[in-house]
Amino acid sequence: MYALARELLFKLNPETSHELAVDLIGAGGRLGLNRLVCQTPRLPVTVMGLEFPNPVGLAAGLDKNGDAIDGFAQLGFGFIEIGTVTPRPQPGNPKPRLFRLPQAEAIINRMGFNNQGVDHLLERVKAAKYRGVLGINIGKNFDTPVERAVDDYLLCLDKVYAHASYVTVNVSSPNTPGLRSLQFGDSLKQLLEALRVRQEELTVRHGRRVPLAIKIAPDMSDEETVLVARALLDTGMDAVIATNTTLGREGVEGLAHADEAGGLSGAPVRDKSTHTVRILAGELAGKLPIIAVGGITEGVHATEKMAAGASLVQIYSGFIYKGPALIRAAVDAIAAAGNKR
Repeated sequence: MYALARELLFKLNPETSHELAVDLIGAGGRLGLNRLVCQTPRLPVTVMGLEFPNPVGLAAGLDKNGDAIDGFAQLGFGFIEIGTVTPRPQPGNPKPRLFRLPQAEAIINRMGFNNQGVDHLLERVKAAKYRGVLGINIGKNFDTPVERAVDDYLLCLDKVYAHASYVTVNVSSPNTPGLRSLQFGDSLKQLLEALRVRQEELTVRHGRRVPLAIKIAPDMSDEETVLVARALLDTGMDAVIATNTTLGREGVEGLAHADEAGGLSGAPVRDKSTHTVRILAGELAGKLPIIAVGGITEGVHATEKMAAGASLVQIYSGFIYKGPALIRAAVDAIAAAGNKR
């Protein structure tokens, strides 16, 4: 059934089909129909002090505004991450800005944090019936100077804290000018320290500690990745998400749209993402959980991430190409790999 739906959706402009798919998934959630599509087995796991019914989640980016939380949850995801959301609404980059590369099971996007702002997202969260693990991914507005980025992150953190199971800090999108510079050196340390202090204040205010995860890029050298890992440990972060999209074009050379600017996701980023997970795991030595995302298009790819050191996985582009069946395939593969150990 999904193969037919994909064939129809892929005849449309990529961004139009994305919006339509989210609308349809949201409608299916409101009607309770999505539960009929995919019955995902339970594989409980505890990470960041949170109880997950299974370790396969929806990555940020598919539901930027939280418009279809119930719909995605009913498909069997063990957790949902919405966003990236910014303090103020913004349109994102000029269209066209989303491109499919089906021969490589890949997507290139330069969306630019298009979203309706944190206040709209919170209204959608409050309206949702979902009571499972919900991550909210936060970023800065495109016109906020990088040297003042911490203000945007703290504003978003203040607003979403009471409504999130965990909060993801996105410092790795390639589509907001200067954002990736926040992953390095003093800029990273200052941001993380400010977030940690605010997290402690909010914990007291709300009587509840909400974990902070930092999402990083796959394009750093091994040495840079190690430095990031040390900074996360030094500042007391709760998790790292590896990875965002890549600026590289390995695996799509010569394909239509391969030369479009933006971040590449899907199958071609798989090995690069898994390598980053492996480097992080070696440095973190189990002191900080890793959520792996990037290139999971088959169940076995999820087990590769877990074997590299991840505690949870997320899917995005693989879901576009394979549909809800990928969720169960990933859970089943992780369970089978665990039974063999």
